[in-house]
Amino acid sequence: MTVLIAGGGIAGLSLGLTLHEIGVPFRIFEAVDTVKPLGVGINLQPNAVRELINLNLETELSAIGVRTRQYGFYSKLGKTIWEEPRGTSAGYAWPQYSVHRGELQVMLYQALIARAGSACIETGARAVGFENNADGATLLLEDGRRETGALLVAADGIHSALRAQMYPSEGAPIWNGRVLWRATTNADAFFGGGAMVMIGHNDLRLVAYPISNTDRHGQATINWIAEKRFPLNASWKKEDWNRAADIGDFLPDFEEWGFDWIDVPALITGADVVYEYPMVDRDPLPNWTEGNVTLMGDAAHPTYPVGSNGASQAILDARLIGAQILEHGVTAQALTAFEAQVRPITTGVGLANRAGGGPDGVLQQVEDLCGGDFDVIDDVIPIAKLAEHAEKYKTLAGFSIAELNSRPRTIPEGAKLT
Repeated sequence: MTVLIAGGGIAGLSLGLTLHEIGVPFRIFEAVDTVKPLGVGINLQPNAVRELINLNLETELSAIGVRTRQYGFYSKLGKTIWEEPRGTSAGYAWPQYSVHRGELQVMLYQALIARAGSACIETGARAVGFENNADGATLLLEDGRRETGALLVAADGIHSALRAQMYPSEGAPIWNGRVLWRATTNADAFFGGGAMVMIGHNDLRLVAYPISNTDRHGQATINWIAEKRFPLNASWKKEDWNRAADIGDFLPDFEEWGFDWIDVPALITGADVVYEYPMVDRDPLPNWTEGNVTLMGDAAHPTYPVGSNGASQAILDARLIGAQILEHGVTAQALTAFEAQVRPITTGVGLANRAGGGPDGVLQQVEDLCGGDFDVIDDVIPIAKLAEHAEKYKTLAGFSIAELNSRPRTIPEGAKLT
């Protein structure tokens, strides 16, 4: 009955915690030798926070995250296009959190070790392929070992070796011409803290939000992402969370973005180190599952980080796999049922993010209509239309307030596979 998991990131660790909760044996194989808090900030939507709370991780999550209470879009001149409450402030039964991605991963890892023991995860074990068997699957490791289990789940990210075996002609991730510069800076909190802002338009924008609570001086650790579009024939290196950047490559583009509520140039120059990362995704797949093997998280559905949905969906994937195993047992049928449930949703989200149908699409609309300069936004785009656009994406991504609040638990409390 053992489930093999290739990858010990947010997706794989969430699946391990879920399988432990429902009494299914599992083993995780993670490529890195030591799990360290790499990366910068991410957002967890209420639908994912709900699942972490149901995993009894509320205390741990609140210790590393900040409750997001507001989300807003602003023109390149700092003018307000649209603001809305988030999390419990919006009426959700669960909060939204802004957290450091690496701290979230370490928290999940420590919780898993505490609950299931250190033997459940092996580090320094890189997955390179798989084999389907009549009664299970075999995970092939870089060191030549072969590990066999009943099911195999690929949670090995956007460069998944298992996905590459399923689709050998797919090639590298697809770059959309945009480069992201990510960092954190200790700076004055804007709008009272707990606020996430997106400024600019398609060619140049900045996203910022705190990942620590405001101190007595009114400052917090602000996570920020500067984004700039380049010609598609420009040359950029492969994505890497750990490549330091030269701020001279993009600071001049933001030098005029000093507003009374946020000083973007100071935010950029105040960072100790800035990381460079080209924005990439992959085309949606026609199938994730081959026999007793399936994909999850970024191995299955990598998408642009415009809707704060990537890590949230990875957590949801884990919980939904667990729910299908409860219903169908540790069988290939559970994997195909998971794919049938999730793949249409993630395909829709990925395509919407590509086509400007994500929540940030309003930024370019305002830029096109008035160059970002207006007195009353309702004269540019009716407020009702902005509200409709925001709600449409929530529904598409599965975190509409009314629907989520009324949805039964993904994993019934106390449920065990028998």
